[in-house]
Amino acid sequence: MGPATVTVFVIGAGNEPLPSEAFQLAGLVPDEVHPFMLKEQPAAIASQGLMSYDLTFRDTSLTLSTYMCETLRRLCADGRAVAWAGFEGSFHYDHLLTEDVASSVYGYCVSGAEPVVAWDFATLRGVAWKKQIAETRAALEELLRRP
Repeated sequence: MGPATVTVFVIGAGNEPLPSEAFQLAGLVPDEVHPFMLKEQPAAIASQGLMSYDLTFRDTSLTLSTYMCETLRRLCADGRAVAWAGFEGSFHYDHLLTEDVASSVYGYCVSGAEPVVAWDFATLRGVAWKKQIAETRAALEELLRRP
């Protein structure tokens, strides 16, 4: 089995990546941190800033749920932001935190609120999770409406 890569996104934290030391959280240190500024951002998103981070762990026996909560909390810590973790291939500007990708989003955080992470497929495919992702989408839409 190869390394585990966690992909997180944040809108509202600007377009400058955090240093890799910012991801040394919950007693875990990723083996690799790769920040990406996503290209061709829609104007409303570009004005807030959008960053993606791939966090790679070679030790796949680690329990990453606590780490993910702390990572999402960290991404939302410096101001108004919405952050989420998603499976690779789930990102598309037209489907940010929408119902059709809800089962591919396994964690989210909105500034001022506690992060939420779910690891089991039953939860990710459930009606309650879709509702939570819709509420997070509403928070994202509110963030994008603000100057």
